[in-house]
Amino acid sequence: MSIKIEHTVLERFLRYVKIDTQSDPESKTIPSTAKQKNLGKILVKELNSIGITDAKLDKYGYIIGTIPANTKKQVPVICFCSHMDTSPDCSGENVKPIVHHKYKGGDIVLPDDKTQVLHPSEHPHLADQIGNDIITASGTTLLGADNKAGLAEIMDAAQFLVTHPEIKHGEIKILFTPDEEIGRGVDKLNVKKLGAKFGYTMDGEKAGTIEDETFSADGVLITINGVSAHPGFAKSKMESAIKIVSEIVAALPKNGLSPETTEGMEGFIHPVVMEGMVEKATVRFIIRDFTDEKLAEHEALLRKTLDKVLKKYPNSTATFKITEQYRNMKKVLDKHPEVMENAIEAVRRAGLKPERSSIRGGTDGSRLSFMGLPCPNIFAGEHAFHSKLEWVSVQDMEAAVRTIVHLAMIWEEKA
Repeated sequence: MSIKIEHTVLERFLRYVKIDTQSDPESKTIPSTAKQKNLGKILVKELNSIGITDAKLDKYGYIIGTIPANTKKQVPVICFCSHMDTSPDCSGENVKPIVHHKYKGGDIVLPDDKTQVLHPSEHPHLADQIGNDIITASGTTLLGADNKAGLAEIMDAAQFLVTHPEIKHGEIKILFTPDEEIGRGVDKLNVKKLGAKFGYTMDGEKAGTIEDETFSADGVLITINGVSAHPGFAKSKMESAIKIVSEIVAALPKNGLSPETTEGMEGFIHPVVMEGMVEKATVRFIIRDFTDEKLAEHEALLRKTLDKVLKKYPNSTATFKITEQYRNMKKVLDKHPEVMENAIEAVRRAGLKPERSSIRGGTDGSRLSFMGLPCPNIFAGEHAFHSKLEWVSVQDMEAAVRTIVHLAMIWEEKA
C-alpha cells in the first residue's frame, strides 16, 4: 500500500534544534539538566494537540504517550523511542540551522566559522545526497540531529497515523528520554508501565540502515595511592601517583586497542579522564567490544599493565574497579527475529535498500533490550554527530517517517 504524507518533519526539526538540551555527565540530578524539560514541555503540548491525550512529562524527564489501536486484531504493542538531549562534547546553545537546498555536490562551508567545511572526501555519504536538501548548523555549534531528527520523525509519523484512521495499526507507544548521551537514558524508566512488547529507537545514521548489534561496554576506574614527600627531600621516598597513572596509560598498545586505531568489529581500551595529585591519582577508562569474552580480555590486559607498572613502586597501592555499563543487544534481538524482519520490510516499503549493521557505540535500545523491551535502532539520517559538522537531509528524515508508518502497518498485517 502506497502512502502519501504531508510532512511536518522539517518544520518540527528546525524548531527543536534551537532549544538547548545538552546533558551534563557531572550532574547528579535526573535529568542531568533542567533545560531538557523545556523541549519536553513543547513535545507534550504537540502530542496532546494531535490527539495523544495521555502524553505527559514526568519528574525524571520522560515522555510517554499512546496512539490507540484502530484494528480488531491482537497486535503486539510496539514503541518508538528517541532522546531529547544533545551531546556535551560540542556546544548546543544558540543553534542556527541552515537548509542547503538542492545540494549540487562539493564542499559545504559553514558561514559563522569558515574553517568548518563539509568535504565530500571526509563525508562520503554526501554523495548520496545530490539534489537533496541538507541541513547543517552555522559552524559554531552542533546541529542536534542526534537525536532531534528522531524526535521530529516520530512526531510527524504520529500525526499521520492519528489523522489517517484508514491506516490500520495496533497500539503504539511513544517514548522520549533524557540523558541518553551520558549513558543514563533509561535509568529511571519503568518498562512495565510503558507497556510495550517491542521497541525501535530512531537514532541511526545512513538512510536504510537498521542496527541490531552494539558494543558491550564497561567502565574501569584505577586509583593509585602513591607516596608523597617534600620535593626537596624526596629522593628514594616519593612515588608520584600522577607519574604512575601516566605510565599505565603510556604502556598500553600504540598500534591498536584505541579508538584512533580501530574500526569495524574491533574493540578498544580508552582513557577518558585522568586527575589527581602526588599522593593519589585516578584514571577512568571505557572498555568496548562486541563480545563479553573480548571485553574481559581487554580488562585483563589493563589489569596486567597496572600490575607490571606497580612493581616498580613497592610502597604504592592500587584499586581496580569495573562497572558494567551496557551489553550487546544482539543477544536479546536474536531471540526475537520478527523485530528485525519487520523493520527490514518497512525500510524496503519506504523505498530504500535495507542495510543491517552494527553500532560502534550504544543506544537506549541497548539497555532497553536487556530490560525486557527488544529494541533495535533504525536510521534517523544523522551524520557527523557530536561535532560542528553534524548534518542531516530532509529527504532522509522523510524516509524515516515513512519507515515508522510502514512498520506500524506491517505489525498489524502480520498479527
